[in-house]
Amino acid sequence: MNINQIRKDFPVLERKINNKPIVYLDNACMTLKPKQVIDAMNQYYNEYPACSGRSTHKFARIVTEQVDSARDKTKTFLGAKNNSEIIFTKNTTESINLVANSLGLKRNDIVITTDKEHNSNLMPWLKLKENANINYKIIESNKDNTFNLSTFESIMSKEVKLVSMVHTSNIDGYTIPAKEIIKIAHDYGALVMLDGAQSTPHQRIDVTKLNVDFFAMSSHKMSGPNGVGVLYGKQELLEKMDPFIVGGDTVIDTTYDSYKLSPLPEKFEAGLQNYPGIIGLGAAIDYLTKIGIENIQNHEIMLNNIATRLLRDKVNIIGPSDSTQRGGIFSFYVEGISPHDIAMILDESANIMIRSGAHCVHSWFNKNKIAGSARASAYYYNTKNEITLFAEKVLEAIEFFK
Repeated sequence: MNINQIRKDFPVLERKINNKPIVYLDNACMTLKPKQVIDAMNQYYNEYPACSGRSTHKFARIVTEQVDSARDKTKTFLGAKNNSEIIFTKNTTESINLVANSLGLKRNDIVITTDKEHNSNLMPWLKLKENANINYKIIESNKDNTFNLSTFESIMSKEVKLVSMVHTSNIDGYTIPAKEIIKIAHDYGALVMLDGAQSTPHQRIDVTKLNVDFFAMSSHKMSGPNGVGVLYGKQELLEKMDPFIVGGDTVIDTTYDSYKLSPLPEKFEAGLQNYPGIIGLGAAIDYLTKIGIENIQNHEIMLNNIATRLLRDKVNIIGPSDSTQRGGIFSFYVEGISPHDIAMILDESANIMIRSGAHCVHSWFNKNKIAGSARASAYYYNTKNEITLFAEKVLEAIEFFK
């Protein structure tokens, strides 16, 4: 993997602010887009800016072909069996809400999650607990934030209808043992959904081998455009579910008192879609596939090893002590120093861009009585020198506040 060559595909990395280069380490929030993705989206606007699947003219046919192609690429990228199992949404949040509102959960049905869920995989269940009286249970993590399979199996029962869990945590980069979790859940007759927002960009995903029932992801976390997400669902499950958003493109025909829903995947894709975004996602998948997901994963672990070695004695690292279990995420806090102050000093002193706060996982930080963390998250275009500089500036920030 030629990092220097890759970085040439990102014009933003050539910018300088106050005569200093940009060090972008906020990839768990949003990744940068290569020019190949931007060009694919601009091509839509410049050459065939029309609707897909509606009109019969030349522009519309090209858009339809491009959207179908992006769906096929996504199917292959995720290891799905057919294109009808790929639903385009706005983001992971909408994908999870689609399942929450279309699965038909009833009073006393049990939904289980981890204690490290992003608000996107917490609030839908809290709302259903409030409005539909479902039973919502949370699995406590081990002290090092790893998953406890024994605890999980001990609370499983035939009343559990859905296990919905973050695949890779955006707090600490830890990936749960999904295959084992899915096997246990299925043994009790429960369905499983994985929040793959943080796993899809960084490791090989094969939904068929995992045997997962639903899988949600976002384009903007894998070098694709904003405003595009994906819900994978097993075809037999999606066919039984009713859409919770209806309108244009979700129906074949209507009268004043009846309607006939479109087949998959259209019945879940209401209204005008983000065609340039979907096309951009296809281009992002091409780009990541060319680099190789395994290469990306190994590169991120190597960078995390560097940060851990340089900082482990000076900061409190969240997650497993073994940096290989934290992917590309290095999340930490220092007693007595606000994570926002650390992030601001890094930005002002060296254009090092990280995230600070609760990372949309307020529940976990509140439970652990931690005000928040400073989170550096790497991707394939980040370098050893950038991580070394990051560590140096963190140490300087700590000294400044002593």
